[in-house]
Amino acid sequence: MRTGYKNDVTMDPSGFVLLSDLVPNIIQEIRYFSTYNFIGERIDGYEEPCAILTVEAARALKAVSNELFVQGYRIKVFDAYRPACAVKQFVLWGIEDQDIRMKPYFYPDLQKQDLFAEGYIAKLSSHSRGSTVDLTLLDMKTGKEVDMGSPFDLFSEKSHPGYKGITDEQYENRMLLQHVMVRNGFVPIDCEWWHFTLKNEPYPDTYFEFPVSSQYLRR
Repeated sequence: MRTGYKNDVTMDPSGFVLLSDLVPNIIQEIRYFSTYNFIGERIDGYEEPCAILTVEAARALKAVSNELFVQGYRIKVFDAYRPACAVKQFVLWGIEDQDIRMKPYFYPDLQKQDLFAEGYIAKLSSHSRGSTVDLTLLDMKTGKEVDMGSPFDLFSEKSHPGYKGITDEQYENRMLLQHVMVRNGFVPIDCEWWHFTLKNEPYPDTYFEFPVSSQYLRR
């Protein structure tokens, strides 16, 4: 149960929905269910490759999807709700684990300890509050991801939304995504072009622990 205390942790999924139930035309590539991520293995708590969000965030993202769809785009989601146990795994990996096998792909210019100072890994993640989503755009004409100038989870200055060392088209693509997300109630961060949190998130002080699983959500 929710106690109401600051930074409460709960297993209660009652305020959450499967994103695909509200936004059936989304594409999902849940990276932390796979081994292709910055750690190199499936992340704790990811039992299914499905995106889960609070009802409020999912409704806002439906409006985003509808707006982009008429412009010829679909949204592609890499991550949404993230269990607190997954964040704990990130932190322990960053502090204790010496494995750097994925460094060339995800943090080629940084040392692991720098990932905290630069804001790419947080000890408490907004994803665990259930109203944060990582996403990009897919061009329906080509069937390919829109070129954003850097891939998802590249921990680098190149991934900062306002980074100018990319082409005009790449920058415009980032701004298209950002403007539509902001217009529909989401807030960006300054180090990742793909990361957005619902401004009026329903659980600003609650971090959830239930697994990423459609079966658990529908119990």
